[in-house]
Amino acid sequence: MKLFGWSLPTGAAKVAGWSVIGLAGLVTLVLLGSFVWRILHPPVSPLADETDPRSAIQLEVVNASGRKGAGKAALDFFRRRGFDVVEITTSAERPRRTSVVDRVGDRQSALKVARVMGVADTMVVAEIDSMRFLKASVVLGADLDKLEPFRD
Repeated sequence: MKLFGWSLPTGAAKVAGWSVIGLAGLVTLVLLGSFVWRILHPPVSPLADETDPRSAIQLEVVNASGRKGAGKAALDFFRRRGFDVVEITTSAERPRRTSVVDRVGDRQSALKVARVMGVADTMVVAEIDSMRFLKASVVLGADLDKLEPFRD
């Protein structure tokens, strides 16, 4: 069969041609989806000052969830992403929701910590304590399973 002077493939050649087109379309969709995902969920920088590579955000993790090992899991999560976790502590209080506490008045750094973990911006509170020598405290609550480091 001819179309505009071109011979159209038949049989196995036709199937192979459509298979190549389908595969190219699938690859294009995956790449486009990855691009859109990256625009909607940009990576969070662990730096307080983007021009200084030594300015990793220093934070502490307070395990108030009651779950054994949650503080260590959060420490590993933050360190893999370049944050400087200086301390892990536990607390007898059992908050329902995880929060991030701004310790030095640097809300942007506290928001970065919250976003990388999946904590809502509304759960970032300021309790300035310049004697702590860190940017933020992460207080793990009972909602651990909803947070990025604890999702399976």
